Amino acid sequence: MEAREQGNERYTRLVRGCFRSGGYIFAGKAGDIARERGISRIARLASNENPSPPSPGAIALGCAALKEANRYPDESMELLLQRLRQTYGSYQFVTGVGMDGVIETLIRILVNPGDKVAVATPTFSFYGIAARAQSAKVFSVQRKEDYSVDPAVFIDAAQDAKISFLCSPNNPTGTVTPPGVIDEILAGIDGILFLDNAYVEFSDIDYLPLMNTYENLVIGRTMSKAYALAGARIGYAFVPAWVLPYYRRASTPFTLNSVSAQAAIGALGDSEAMKRYVTHVRRWRERLLCECAFTAAPSDANFIMVDVSPWTGDAMVRELALRGIIVRSCASFPGLPDHFIRVSIGDEWENDLFLKEIRAIREADTDRSSKGPDLP
Repeated sequence: MEAREQGNERYTRLVRGCFRSGGYIFAGKAGDIARERGISRIARLASNENPSPPSPGAIALGCAALKEANRYPDESMELLLQRLRQTYGSYQFVTGVGMDGVIETLIRILVNPGDKVAVATPTFSFYGIAARAQSAKVFSVQRKEDYSVDPAVFIDAAQDAKISFLCSPNNPTGTVTPPGVIDEILAGIDGILFLDNAYVEFSDIDYLPLMNTYENLVIGRTMSKAYALAGARIGYAFVPAWVLPYYRRASTPFTLNSVSAQAAIGALGDSEAMKRYVTHVRRWRERLLCECAFTAAPSDANFIMVDVSPWTGDAMVRELALRGIIVRSCASFPGLPDHFIRVSIGDEWENDLFLKEIRAIREADTDRSSKGPDLP
């Protein structure tokens, strides 16, 4: 046993420093707490998922493609690209395994070891993880107190960056950066701006006209949220034409599988299902913002961020799990204090249960406070 441990230590020393600790923090362990309590029906409000199944069109095409899964997919994904052009217009697109895959490939194309990558924070942690994996130097650009982006500060920080990342609507704050600010940033930097639009379907904002003006803009999107295909892992991006040959060279062969691609085609062809979910999100988002017993930040996404002070985010996650509700602590988002949670817009019963239990927690806090004991 001792010899084996010494052997393991010998080889684990070979692991790169950027992977010795850290990594993406998944939301889900709170579900174990709920199951230990014997709660069988758990409200899953942690991962910004669509609570409805994929559209019938997505299921039909995905199942049909599974019959031919013994063959490699079309490496060009031409049918999916055609469907994207039919949906959005004559833009250039690339695809990947989730938007994460698109991000990794772009970083692989652009970033040499030691190059600078700028990230508007607090935000999705994977930008920094992927950049560090390429041995980049990641520079965090702190948002303002209201989580908006100061274009002058961002431009100054991103001036010598190969690629910069900005999420809008932002995860986890829900904040939108106006197109005018994006325009100013694009005009002021020499590198590439990756604009993450994972939640843009839930907003009225439109950045696509900027693609006609700037050659340093990439807009990333996903089928995971509005189109209910999180498990199929389908990402795509609007890119300037000059990116295409380099993207093909840097991509993993046969990156997107044929079943996922066909499911995406089916989902894009069934826009009514997506629109119904967007309507559901907007209606419930307003209710949660108005009725949440703790202060919630305005959001243009399919989630809200809630300040649960004096609780910590982790403590509130545990408390809600005991009540059968899984939400996301924001403690893993760099640049945020440790008293926020992120709550997805779920099914009707899930949203109702969250409002009921968060109100009960607040009332219990108030009652304890009036009696004198310390709060959690």
